[in-house]
Amino acid sequence: MKNILITGGAGFIGSHVVKRFVNNYPEYNIYNIDKLTYAGNLNNLNEIENKENYTFFKIDINNHEEILKLFNENNITDVIHLAAESHVDRSIESSFEFAKTNVLGTLSLLEASKKSWNLSSKNNIFYHISTDEVYGSLGLKGSFNEKTKYDPNSPYSASKASSDHFVRAYNKTFSLPILISNCSNNYGPFQHNEKLIPNIINSLIKGEKIPIYGDGKNIRDWLFVNDHCDAIELIFKKGIIGQTYNIGSGYEISNIDLAQLIIKIYDNIKLNTSESSKKLIEFVDDRLGHDFRYSIDFSKIKNNLGWKPKTNFQEGILETIKWYLKKN
Repeated sequence: MKNILITGGAGFIGSHVVKRFVNNYPEYNIYNIDKLTYAGNLNNLNEIENKENYTFFKIDINNHEEILKLFNENNITDVIHLAAESHVDRSIESSFEFAKTNVLGTLSLLEASKKSWNLSSKNNIFYHISTDEVYGSLGLKGSFNEKTKYDPNSPYSASKASSDHFVRAYNKTFSLPILISNCSNNYGPFQHNEKLIPNIINSLIKGEKIPIYGDGKNIRDWLFVNDHCDAIELIFKKGIIGQTYNIGSGYEISNIDLAQLIIKIYDNIKLNTSESSKKLIEFVDDRLGHDFRYSIDFSKIKNNLGWKPKTNFQEGILETIKWYLKKN
């Protein structure tokens, strides 16, 4: 019997992971904890809220006493850690908050795992979900791989880099059984409106300006959330303890080209024939410390575990747009 704790399970990626594990593993007990900040929404989980193998607790991961109590009372065997402050813009304004949640919150969970598990039994997993932003910024050539030196440029990426280091340190110092994955930018249904793709879509729906940082030439690798969940599930089941896996899509696009593509697909759905939607694009002052390009080399997870993304980007964007249209 596994009793799996999933942190941040009311958030965007977390809610997809929770639903995946609750539905695919009825023999496991899935415990979801979330602080329910602005980015957490229990409505994301309506379809599984009454499942017998699912339990939700509203807990701050920094409340170490509550975390220890949860571990002990429910015999937590594994952790899939997604709880994090994740919006780069907010990290620039609220760096302390990001350090507290992403660094100290991760430390709280690591300590609870160390205190609660028999580390000689090799029956537990602490799986930490991280970001490619810990590697810094790229020029027009090259990609991040698992051996790329960390070089974070924002308070957000610095906090995630620190949490990655703590997770690895607990493996080296205490033999805590850990896994880490670093993923590229996710998109898909249920994402909070502050993120770029839902921001563009919701601006189109409302006929409002679409803000694009700088000249719009910054490049990102975009990963459909369901493909990310496939990778998370596979790493949890078959990943080698102590290893890191990079998860990317292999699809890169500049922010301005992304906005124009979404506009084209949206206008086709709405049968808009004019150029009015393109006029909504508005270039704004660039973000402080804005990384130019992210690119993921995911050959390790492809070659070692057999994972590769399934979703064509335009198909994923179409599904995402339709979800936000239905939501609104």
